[in-house]
Amino acid sequence: MLLQFLAASAAAYGIVVLFTWLTQDRLVYFPHIGGVAKSTPAQVKLPFEDVRITTTDGETLAAWWVPAEPMRGAVLLLHGNAGSIAERIDYLPHFHAMGYAVLLPDYRGYGASTGKPSEQGTYLDAQAAWRWLTGERGIKPGAIVVAGESLGGAVAAELAARVQPGSLILISTFTSVQDLGSEIYPWLPVRLISRYRYDTLAHLRNFRGPVLIAHSRDDEIVPFAHAERLFAAASGDKALLEMRGGHNNGFLFSQPSWVRTVSDFLLRHAASAVNQ
Repeated sequence: MLLQFLAASAAAYGIVVLFTWLTQDRLVYFPHIGGVAKSTPAQVKLPFEDVRITTTDGETLAAWWVPAEPMRGAVLLLHGNAGSIAERIDYLPHFHAMGYAVLLPDYRGYGASTGKPSEQGTYLDAQAAWRWLTGERGIKPGAIVVAGESLGGAVAAELAARVQPGSLILISTFTSVQDLGSEIYPWLPVRLISRYRYDTLAHLRNFRGPVLIAHSRDDEIVPFAHAERLFAAASGDKALLEMRGGHNNGFLFSQPSWVRTVSDFLLRHAASAVNQ
């Protein structure tokens, strides 16, 4: 009886592990929350361009370009794993007030973008957005701030290590998917079965510029310890902003003091925005 129970338990556990391995993309990406963008920057009274960006592997990304005049620099804002750019318009007035234009793209498979999300795909999407900023808009790399929230922070760190922008902002970001998954599902062999890495920590070590890490001690999804490890790994000028609120409501610009921290960080590292 005991052997039969153990065998049945092992079989059930094996089924759970196999099911998790087969469906893990559904645990990483939530592109259909919110659907195709309905809200636009017009809701916050900002002019914008609805642009399309082509990736090197042939996907088409939907994005908004929100200009600023005069323009101190540009922010490439890479959003988290749920929803679309329509849920991120609250960032725009704050960066605009600081003199920063914003490029806000949807990943492949999100919003009106084509394709299906994948780790390598999101990296290619960020690279395509970067090329659009530096090529189509002629913005100097040193005048670009790459900012990412949650999953987008991992994508931002990978891009920053590759292209070395003027500065990097990580908002509510984990050290890696495997680290986070092991904490959320301690009863699963996450490191053995995960097809995703999103190794923010490793990429951050290869970025030489200034880094602002913003994270809430109340974050119920990504523990604050992840921010502390990321902060320790950053080698250049760095700052750690302790926020409040949950993972999905600890908004970067919720408090005047947080706005000042971001503004001061950007002012310290401002560069001339456009090639002459």
